[in-house]
Amino acid sequence: MQHEALTDAGCEKMFAEKVSGRSTHDREGLARAIDFVREGDTLVVTRLDRLARSVGDLHRIIEKLTEKKVAFRCLNQSGVDTDSSTGRLMLAILGAVAAFENDIRLERQREGIAKAKVEGKYKGRKPTVDVTRVKTLRDDGLGPSQIAKTMGIGRASVYRALAA
Repeated sequence: MQHEALTDAGCEKMFAEKVSGRSTHDREGLARAIDFVREGDTLVVTRLDRLARSVGDLHRIIEKLTEKKVAFRCLNQSGVDTDSSTGRLMLAILGAVAAFENDIRLERQREGIAKAKVEGKYKGRKPTVDVTRVKTLRDDGLGPSQIAKTMGIGRASVYRALAA
């Protein structure tokens, strides 16, 4: 649907990525898009949350675009652009509201987890490393690198298991 909306808006080049909702790192598609755009271009997204993961993130991205003299436009939130002072105001307001909503969602999530722990329903993620086997292999004289290779896990996981 996003591809179709961008095509209908007249976009000639599209960048896509699949990254965690909160991740601001490893945004290769975004980095390629910002590197690709030139003075006079307009970076178009379907929704504001497709561009930035936080208000700070949004402002940094818009600042990079502004430095390159590249405009910004959001299709689903009309009036959100960098072409006018009203558009820039809307961008700041929507960014702040998105951050507020995210904070409230995280707060509710923490409250739900705390309640589930009290009720004994939340046990956390199941262990992916057999700590007993790691310790047995260590007792047998294997080093962390050998244990990691034997078990098919990372060396850091071996160290965490030995510390447990």
